[in-house]
Amino acid sequence: MGTVGTEQVASVLGLSTGMVVQELGWDTDVDESLREAIMDAIDADLVEEALEAVDAVLLWWRAEDGDVADALVDSLTDLSSTGTIWLLTPKVGLEGHVETRDIAEGVQTAGLVLTAPITLDSSWQAQRIVRSKAGRR
Repeated sequence: MGTVGTEQVASVLGLSTGMVVQELGWDTDVDESLREAIMDAIDADLVEEALEAVDAVLLWWRAEDGDVADALVDSLTDLSSTGTIWLLTPKVGLEGHVETRDIAEGVQTAGLVLTAPITLDSSWQAQRIVRSKAGRR
């Protein structure tokens, strides 16, 4: 898939007005235009500390951040039973890139299901991660 324009981000990520989206792993290297597009789409700020179950988690992750399985398990803490984790990682060839096999192993270890990556911009890609249907409550 080609690069998604910021105006299309919300649609591609399945986000809409009124959704609660938690952001984890923010740092100065994240794409602020993507963040703004998401906040525009949900018509709210991204939350760090959730007070209620969230509809989606944006998890910015880089190779040096540690074990992706641990981060995914932590992402489940405030995620609703039907929610989605969007794992955002630097693209291949960029500093902090996370190997596909490391993501796949982390997803499996966390008991989750991985979908195909989406290229969001020139630096970041996103992978949709959900609970397995057997694991939903």
